[in-house]
Amino acid sequence: MSEKKTRSEIPLKQFYTQIDNQGFDYQESLADPGSFPYARGIRSDLYGRGGWIQRELSGEGDATRSNEQLKYLIQKGQMGIDVIGDSPTMASLDPDHPLAASAIGTQGVSLCCLDDYRKLLRDIPLDSITVSSSLPPVFALSGIYLVAKENNIPTDRLRGSVLQPPFYAEDCGYAMMMPFNLRMRLSLDSMEFAADEMPRFHSFVEDTYFFSETGLNAVEEMALGLIEIRHIVREMLKRGVDIDRFAPRIAILVNCGMDFFEEIAKIRATRRLFARMMRDEFGAQDPRSWAAVITCHTSGLSLTSQQPFNNIIRGAIQALALVFAGVQAIEISAFDEAYRTPSPESHLVGLRTQQIVHLETNIASVTDPLGGSYYLESLTDDIEKKILDMITEIEGSGDPADLVDRGYFKKIFQNAMERYSKQIDSGEVNKVGMNIHGIPDEEDTLLKDIASEKIVPYRNRIEEIREYRKKRDAGLIKDVLQKVLRTAQSTENLMPSVIEAMKAGATMGEIAGMMRMAYDTPYDPRGFLEAPI
Repeated sequence: MSEKKTRSEIPLKQFYTQIDNQGFDYQESLADPGSFPYARGIRSDLYGRGGWIQRELSGEGDATRSNEQLKYLIQKGQMGIDVIGDSPTMASLDPDHPLAASAIGTQGVSLCCLDDYRKLLRDIPLDSITVSSSLPPVFALSGIYLVAKENNIPTDRLRGSVLQPPFYAEDCGYAMMMPFNLRMRLSLDSMEFAADEMPRFHSFVEDTYFFSETGLNAVEEMALGLIEIRHIVREMLKRGVDIDRFAPRIAILVNCGMDFFEEIAKIRATRRLFARMMRDEFGAQDPRSWAAVITCHTSGLSLTSQQPFNNIIRGAIQALALVFAGVQAIEISAFDEAYRTPSPESHLVGLRTQQIVHLETNIASVTDPLGGSYYLESLTDDIEKKILDMITEIEGSGDPADLVDRGYFKKIFQNAMERYSKQIDSGEVNKVGMNIHGIPDEEDTLLKDIASEKIVPYRNRIEEIREYRKKRDAGLIKDVLQKVLRTAQSTENLMPSVIEAMKAGATMGEIAGMMRMAYDTPYDPRGFLEAPI
């Protein structure tokens, strides 16, 4: 009989006993929930205040369409909002860029200027709901900040988050075509700005989800995530920023696959590693700096286009794992994700799944109900060790910033994709409905009518933005873009000039182009557009 193991290649026994936890020190390894090292959760009454933040990732079409989507979900009981941009937005391309036409609004919402953020956030209670986003962080922060100001909402009351992906976005995400040192500067500038102006906002979310969808296992996912966190923390400290000024606002957005117990152990091990790293290595004094806020988007890679109804079961299982792990927010990947951005029906299924888990099962009544399990504690220890070993190996290979430019991480992602594809093809990883228990296409009809309804590109946005440009004060736009360029050429924080430019009417593509030019990169690296100044 072949040896059983987790996706991270950790060998599994038939059963576990106290022997597997020999030398176990409760206070050192676990402690009570809400106590260092937070393996059991960052609060003792983890879900005693209404549960975790239950939300669904949304965004499609233009800002007005996405605003309707957000209001629909809030009306159905969603506790926070999370918005993702379409491919052009994520790449800092305006919708009238020649390469944008076929993708406008099809994989997220099209956003490129302050007017778009006004429409997106219209009638959203920014002072009482968390606003998170998978958007270019500098522009997302600027847009939310400006809309709050316009609505007389104190920015120190804003809650939510932005992703900071300087290491990996160019390799396996949406390439902004900016050099690494500019991407890093934008992360550091926005974090430092938010620490002063938006102190309740999580201005640094380490998004391990997007790059782990290449096929990484749990150990690889968290090792790479912690590598990026460690580097950004070091860079902030080099600036003279006290760690307790920004570390409490660090969060980690993790993936959750189908290896149930490994995913729980991964999250527990990550909290423990983060706590020790922040306190013992970086010298944080504030306990809030030690306690990692962890949120999760369930794995899109685990879903299938075949028998999409199976994806509902997968989402429910992953949500259960996340509640057992004690995360702070959950988003369930929609059952039709293999086909399109989430339909209203799939959004509602994901939200209702969370609400049923929360309100009907009673599993959220006890914090860390699996704590002390022989198997889970042994697995948590094993994963923690393997994560640490991988971090040591990577940092021993050179400065992580240099490794980015050398393609070191890109190779890891490529290898993961090839490995996962072979595992699916060989049946080593089972996918019910895909490589096992399939059914003929003519029988595979349940929910296909909903899933296969495609989003048509919002090409009307092209003319809309062209008209928008014509109505602006050309002299003012030239002045604010010149200021962005000068600021990017200096050591000043870029956020105030970006905010000023957006307020004046400059677009995201124009502002991003100015910053590229300051770093000896073409205004439009794709070679279609000339600089406006």
